[in-house]
Amino acid sequence: MPHWITHPDELATRLQARPARIGLDTEFIRERTYWPQLALVQMAVGEEILLIDPLIPGMAEALKPWLTAPDILKVMHSASEDLVTFKVACGVLPRPLFDTQMAAALAGTGAGMGYQKLVNEITGTLLPKGETRSDWLRRPLSDAQLEYAADDVRYLFALHDALDAKLGELDRRAWLAEDAERLLASVERDDGERWPHLSLRSAQFLEADGQLRLLRLLRWREQTARQSDRPKSWILDNELAVTIARTPPADQAALSKLFERFPKAPRKLTAQVWQVLNTPLADEVDAPLASNNGDEHKQTLKKLQEAVAERSRELGLPDGVLASRKHLESLLEHGAWPAGLGQWRRAQLEAVVVALVPGLAAG
Repeated sequence: MPHWITHPDELATRLQARPARIGLDTEFIRERTYWPQLALVQMAVGEEILLIDPLIPGMAEALKPWLTAPDILKVMHSASEDLVTFKVACGVLPRPLFDTQMAAALAGTGAGMGYQKLVNEITGTLLPKGETRSDWLRRPLSDAQLEYAADDVRYLFALHDALDAKLGELDRRAWLAEDAERLLASVERDDGERWPHLSLRSAQFLEADGQLRLLRLLRWREQTARQSDRPKSWILDNELAVTIARTPPADQAALSKLFERFPKAPRKLTAQVWQVLNTPLADEVDAPLASNNGDEHKQTLKKLQEAVAERSRELGLPDGVLASRKHLESLLEHGAWPAGLGQWRRAQLEAVVVALVPGLAAG
């Protein structure tokens, strides 16, 4: 049975044993806020499972030594959202990190595998999915919630043992360490996307000035959502942002009428949106533009994808792990290695990519 921790001192006492590794997971709520609200922390320590109530005063502070201890490996699955949640609630990130989803991809087991599927693949255990939409901020939590939460860390050590051994056989432990540190660094920076308009496929169909308007709107939306702690879609959804950027209203009254076509759009923000539309960004001159590329570009992209797919097969890696379509498009657009590829991917790609991308440095 899992052990329910409701006093910070108990966490501090247990840390004295200095386990070599812990399994970690969180339950959080983010339906009506920008920032995740930490509702429960699950921790596997040796043979024991601790369910920690972060709503107790002082508990977040008591978690910090566990999260930051350099001699304790933190085993997690698909950790990105959990990392953000720990940063918001505790102000620190769990290091060092072993992400079992990342490890499964690098071991050739599968890309983007969910926890239940990976547990079944490695241990043969079939886990239920019944409490995924629970209200984790409610107290007391039900027995079903507690058991579901415990299962989320119960098998992490078995996954770690199997995947770490496989990565060792393949000499890929350094690959995982690099990917994990890059993930941690991105959460640590928390600087958001510099060019968020490039993430919207519809941006490529806008003229240059329309893309710059879209960039202004999306940056304002991000800042406003963070400050108000509301979901970005509650501030300005993508469809309305693109509509405004494509055909800017002549005046604020016309903008207000446009908002009326989108019932969920908060009309009280029309004045701010109008100001954003009429205030150029300081770095606008440097903004890259999305492009609806021609046939030659598409043919080269297809050749790149085929070359990367062949290299992935040689390495036994699932599709998309070695390089995503977004990475390859960036290679073609800018003739430079995207920072997100990192060192080990670049080393595996250079031989097959350099010949297809004119001007791309091989060194």
